[in-house]
Amino acid sequence: MLLATNAHGRTVKPPSKPVIGRMLANLGRGNEYMIVERHEEGIPGDWYIQVLLRENNTYQLEYRDGVAAEHYQTQTVSQEKVLRALLGWAAGTSEWREEFMWNNIASVFTPSATEDTDESTT
Repeated sequence: MLLATNAHGRTVKPPSKPVIGRMLANLGRGNEYMIVERHEEGIPGDWYIQVLLRENNTYQLEYRDGVAAEHYQTQTVSQEKVLRALLGWAAGTSEWREEFMWNNIASVFTPSATEDTDESTT
């Protein structure tokens, strides 16, 4: 099941294409982000795509494929490209990824080897 939520806490399940488009178009001060999540019974992990409208009017787009090691980020000025990504992700296709240069940001969510060593010696 898909679930879309914005910064105001408005939740739509399952979100239609027009709803996703309106939620994206309504991003702004006080409502800077939206998340589309996939919840499937029996499939563990976090599956989502999210967008943040930054103060400089660029879009920060991120998606996670189940685990922290598969968390990616990109930025764009194109609301149209963000919408195609949100709709493509929601539809379960992969072509939407090709429009961006993605950075794996897994290190933000997982401790480094040094941190693991430090914790085990205390």
